[in-house]
Amino acid sequence: MSNGTGEVTALVARTVEPGYERGFEEWANGILDEASKFPGHLGHGVLRPAEPGQPWHVMYRFRDEATYDVWQASPQRAAWFAKAEGHHEETARRELTGLEAWFEAADAPPKWKMAISSALGIFPLTLLANIWIAPALGAVPTVARTALITGMFSLMMTYVIMPNVARLLRGWLHPSRG
Repeated sequence: MSNGTGEVTALVARTVEPGYERGFEEWANGILDEASKFPGHLGHGVLRPAEPGQPWHVMYRFRDEATYDVWQASPQRAAWFAKAEGHHEETARRELTGLEAWFEAADAPPKWKMAISSALGIFPLTLLANIWIAPALGAVPTVARTALITGMFSLMMTYVIMPNVARLLRGWLHPSRG
């Protein structure tokens, strides 16, 4: 889970019994529409399986862990699960934050766009490190200096840079949503 500062993306796989596919899709759209009414909701989607019998995937995003937790504990969510029919088995759940959630799991853009977006985030950090940080750490041994800079890059990319790059480039990364 997040430390409370980053977006939370939940990706849930559910097994749907044969004959309940249409009902599950209606249920999933209903519960996701309900989730969209909650503060901090950022989006959602339902992914049909590639072949019959494989799990369906439901994805939803919240601004931070606090808003996600409010939805998870809500009576509205519990009421929807009480109406679940033909799909009681959750086969997998991933709650993505940080690096893994830079790009939306259910609708990732092409890899070349992810590479360009990442480079746009890495460039200012590298420039900053070369101009200010590396000279300030000049007396620190190379391995320790590299470890410090790597740690800073990881934190900044995960919690500051990539969430903002992905937000700013959303229309280019996901033109079908525009």
